[in-house]
Amino acid sequence: MNELTSIELQDGRSMPLIGTSRKGRKRALGIVGIVAALAGAWYLLGASGDAPPPPPPAAVTVSAPLQRQITEWDEFVGRFEASRAVEVRPRVSGAVTAVHFKDGQIVRKGQPLFTIDPRPFTAALREAQADVSAASSDLALARSDLERASRLVEFDGVSKSEIDRLRARERAAAATLAAAQARVNSRALDVEFSTVRAPMTGRVSDRRVDPGNLVSAGDGGSGTLLTTLMAVDPIYFSFEGSEALFLKARRNGAGEGLPVAVRLQDESDYVHQGRLDFTDNSLDPRSGTIRARAVFDNPDLFLTPGMFGNMHLATGGKVNALLVPDTAVQTDQARKLLLVVKQDGTVAAKPVQLGPVIDGLRVIRSGLQPSDRVVIVGTQFAAPGSKVEIRKGTIAPLKAEPKPAIAAPLSGKATFVN
Repeated sequence: MNELTSIELQDGRSMPLIGTSRKGRKRALGIVGIVAALAGAWYLLGASGDAPPPPPPAAVTVSAPLQRQITEWDEFVGRFEASRAVEVRPRVSGAVTAVHFKDGQIVRKGQPLFTIDPRPFTAALREAQADVSAASSDLALARSDLERASRLVEFDGVSKSEIDRLRARERAAAATLAAAQARVNSRALDVEFSTVRAPMTGRVSDRRVDPGNLVSAGDGGSGTLLTTLMAVDPIYFSFEGSEALFLKARRNGAGEGLPVAVRLQDESDYVHQGRLDFTDNSLDPRSGTIRARAVFDNPDLFLTPGMFGNMHLATGGKVNALLVPDTAVQTDQARKLLLVVKQDGTVAAKPVQLGPVIDGLRVIRSGLQPSDRVVIVGTQFAAPGSKVEIRKGTIAPLKAEPKPAIAAPLSGKATFVN
């Protein structure tokens, strides 16, 4: 078998092998491998002599900011409360004989709620009426005596002192009659108060006293509590705002009458419309908040005191705003940036001040011009100072997806209806 004694190189030259023994051949093969590796590296790195071509510019989508007229809202949380609340207590003492309402129903002003046994008050009224009749008779007799005595004065048949006595008697009888009539009015009120009526229209609570129980009247809320009554049309919504929001509203000229909207826990939109009704005269120094109130019409009596709600308050009025997709906003430490493309096709970063999000679009308060070309797609490929390939796009509000309502907890069991 012929033994390899030399190796032919790429340039035509031959390199002899060192020795023909097995050990020499191994050394020769190692040298061949090194030479081949060096030759390949030289071919890949230095053979052409030219640098690789630069990558093409990144393609981005740009658009001018959307210009729209918007109304800015501030959000608060609060609860509904009755516009008026009354503790129903008796004005006379006695035994309850009847209840004229069902617990929790809507009652109208003047509707009977309770009946207290009227018989003692009716008897007292009749007694007072009898006293009026007796006083009237005494007054009539005193006037007759005075008239007869007055006719005898001309003939010196009656002394002047007697006339004075008869006049005093007439005045006393008149006073007695007036007192008797006042007692009649008082006893008539007792009879009227024996029927406890609703002082206003509203929703009544449950009865605290059943028929057959004795109740007592009292001053200053010391009487027996019969039930409570709350007026819910209109209904109030009470909330608290921070000092910063209060200052913002004041500087924007906000005051009573501003429109508000409330969303309940199981609602996806702010469907209940009302107006600002009251703002407290001072801030709470402990919490730094101020108490305020809105009023809502509630003709169907659906809104109930104690309900929780989220409220929007229009404090900024209608303004012209620039909007961009919220995804186009970049963050650089504490700054918010937008990437814009200049006329020469290079990317630049603009610091901006942000506003609220409306249908997926972010309001830009400052730092952006209506003519700027904002990068809305491909921001991850656009670096400030780099060239980009421009594609025109448009900015449009996104359809607001309904917010998931807070559903009532599911019951643990169910059965089919037979």
